[in-house]
Amino acid sequence: MSQVLPAEGGLRRVIGDGHALPDGEIDLTPEQHLALYRNLVLLRTYDERSVIYHRQGRIGTYAIFWNHEAMQAGSVFALEERDWIFPSYRESAIGLLRGLPVSTVLSWWRGHPAGWWNPKEWGVASICVPIATHVPHAVGFAWGSQLKGEDRVAIAYFGDGATSEGAFHEGATFAGVLKAPVIFFCNNNQWAISTPLSAQTAAPTLADKGIGYGMPGVRVDGGDVLAVLDATREAVTRARAGDGPTLIEAVTYRAAPHATADDPSIYIDEERVQEERDNECVGRYEAYLRRLGLLTDAQAEDVKQEALDLMRTGIAEAEAEPLADPGLVFEHALADPPASFADDLAELRRVIGA
Repeated sequence: MSQVLPAEGGLRRVIGDGHALPDGEIDLTPEQHLALYRNLVLLRTYDERSVIYHRQGRIGTYAIFWNHEAMQAGSVFALEERDWIFPSYRESAIGLLRGLPVSTVLSWWRGHPAGWWNPKEWGVASICVPIATHVPHAVGFAWGSQLKGEDRVAIAYFGDGATSEGAFHEGATFAGVLKAPVIFFCNNNQWAISTPLSAQTAAPTLADKGIGYGMPGVRVDGGDVLAVLDATREAVTRARAGDGPTLIEAVTYRAAPHATADDPSIYIDEERVQEERDNECVGRYEAYLRRLGLLTDAQAEDVKQEALDLMRTGIAEAEAEPLADPGLVFEHALADPPASFADDLAELRRVIGA
């Protein structure tokens, strides 16, 4: 029996604080609770190890998603395997929740073709780095599936800054008009790199923007994995019923740099960051499971060690990949490459000694 607690500050929540704020409930078996916890820990371990790998020079500039794990794990848990995921750079590891190998995702950050995957095999589109350009892709996929009579839902992930982009507006407009089975999932961490939310929009909330596109907007505590799951389940049900899209605004506060190349100390509220770190999403869910008697110390340690072992194996496999042929740069540029490409490739090989 689901019991979503009264919204606090307009945010849907389920997990309490173990003290004055009570816990709610959601329809999950004990086994599902542990599976969800395992997904959270996998994402957290991936993120923390990737920052270390970057500092060691083993992967390139990395977009950190620490404390975004609840938004990713909770929403994916509400999907079926036939549904498609359209991630931004902040959700680079979300494919792991579909079984994508760790080495594949790490190879993507290494700029290696071993980091490419077939979206049809995994139901996960290519990671989108440009802001919001994948939103129309998700809408198009959802609409196309609808026209073909397929029972599929698409979900597009993006940050608060993406809601200021034209591609978001175009995608949301089409989705509303066509009643496409798509979910717009906004990770509102209140910063578009160094631009605060107050400088991005005059709307009271980002969820309010859904009204203009003819879709409901739902605000949820982005650090509450069960509230995220509950809201996404509702959106999936709505989409499958032919009632159209939903905009989910998952609210959090960015508790880490935008990326490994960023120094947020010059613009961010350090006290607010510390508050968020003290109440981070993985620890919140772990404490919730302990209160329910669903997680022991031994189980938690086993899950964390399993995730760490996966990461160690994944980076070793990624680094064992042979160097890519520079010719791939030209092979994947144009269907009918001009003759000048041969000279360009020869020059490239000369410069890099390949």
